[in-house]
Amino acid sequence: MNRNLLESVLGGVVLIVAIVFLWFFYDTTQIKTSDGYRVTAQFSTVSGLQPGSDVRVNGITVGTVVERHLTQDFFADVTLNIDRSVKLPVDTVAVITGDGLLGGNYVGLKPGKATEYLADGQRLQNTQDFKTIEDQVGEIIFLATGSESGGSGL
Repeated sequence: MNRNLLESVLGGVVLIVAIVFLWFFYDTTQIKTSDGYRVTAQFSTVSGLQPGSDVRVNGITVGTVVERHLTQDFFADVTLNIDRSVKLPVDTVAVITGDGLLGGNYVGLKPGKATEYLADGQRLQNTQDFKTIEDQVGEIIFLATGSESGGSGL
């Protein structure tokens, strides 16, 4: 009799721990839908940016990428869902940035100084294109070789 009671109590504890673990997983992965407003941004390239990627302001996640599609003039339109508590000025700049060498890409927002704020369905007018590691290394090499030849006086 004592053994059955002990097994029942341990089974209950295991179930409670499993429920707490699932709640923690659900809460930290932000699977739940966010009540926010949608804005779009247009880029010439969105390498590695996927639906579900973060939208961040100063490193703090304020939304997610909802969708991306190709326009008729071959640009990439990206739809962002921004948390309603975050009011972005209309002159905000959107930049696609990498999260380190092995991390994914996310949209970084740099708020401007305008007194008007973006509303649901509006478009971000200011965007900066994504630069791959190869592009950045190429620029560094170009700058390094350009500065050497410029300083020689020949």
